[in-house]
Amino acid sequence: MSDTGTAAADAGATGGFPYRLIATDLDGTLLRSDDSVSQRTRDALAAATAAGAAHIVVTGRAVPWTRHILDDLGYEGLAVCGQGAQVYHAGEHRLLTSVTLDRQLAGVALAKIEAETGPLYLAASRDGLDGDVLVGPGYEVGGHLPALPFTDASDLWSAPLNKIYIQHPTLSDDELAEVARQAAGGFVTVTMAGAGVVELLPLGLSKATGLSLAARRLGLKAADTIAFGDMPNDVPMFGWAARGVAMANAHDELKAVADEVTSSNDEDGIAMVLERLSR
Repeated sequence: MSDTGTAAADAGATGGFPYRLIATDLDGTLLRSDDSVSQRTRDALAAATAAGAAHIVVTGRAVPWTRHILDDLGYEGLAVCGQGAQVYHAGEHRLLTSVTLDRQLAGVALAKIEAETGPLYLAASRDGLDGDVLVGPGYEVGGHLPALPFTDASDLWSAPLNKIYIQHPTLSDDELAEVARQAAGGFVTVTMAGAGVVELLPLGLSKATGLSLAARRLGLKAADTIAFGDMPNDVPMFGWAARGVAMANAHDELKAVADEVTSSNDEDGIAMVLERLSR
């Protein structure tokens, strides 16, 4: 993040709020543990946007796993989904941009990782507004998110993908992500987005690349942006934004690069910062 970010944001302040763009992760950040958004947080975001700021949701979830949450929020702006792969217009239910994973490179990457770790449990997110999430034997999907089981490995590669998810029976998420980076970092981007969520993405893709595309559509820049997150996949977004705010429940890797640590997602951490900045 830029040392001059706050000053730049202040210079571009509108309506008394010092940033023109608020970027929020979903899970562990905007969403509470029960997948709801508190009224206090809704009110704080509404006040900031009424003061002239734009709000962009930036999530690792692909559009099919995000759309219902945005609809419930009454959210009609742009959202960055799929770890930066998709820019989605929530009000129009329209996919504006989408980046897919080179399946040949992904296959090479998986082979290199499994040569180090042994067999992995796999899942994959298909491209598109209604792309299924395919889940193979042994892979555990958190929460109650819809998924389509597969047993034939060829099904994994039969349609364009945004990402592949990997799990290992004994390695921790951090250990698996590190091994995957060492083994296949020249073929794919590896990120850890939450408990049990290690992902293989198109090389060079991150939340920062997706957010920069979405911000450009709104005529906004990194210097205009405050970002909120909780996991290592938010590190690039913090590096891009003028100010990065980690939740109290955040991974240590993200806290290490944050400008500020706020309260947890269950304790209205986003609202506390927005209310303070709005004074």
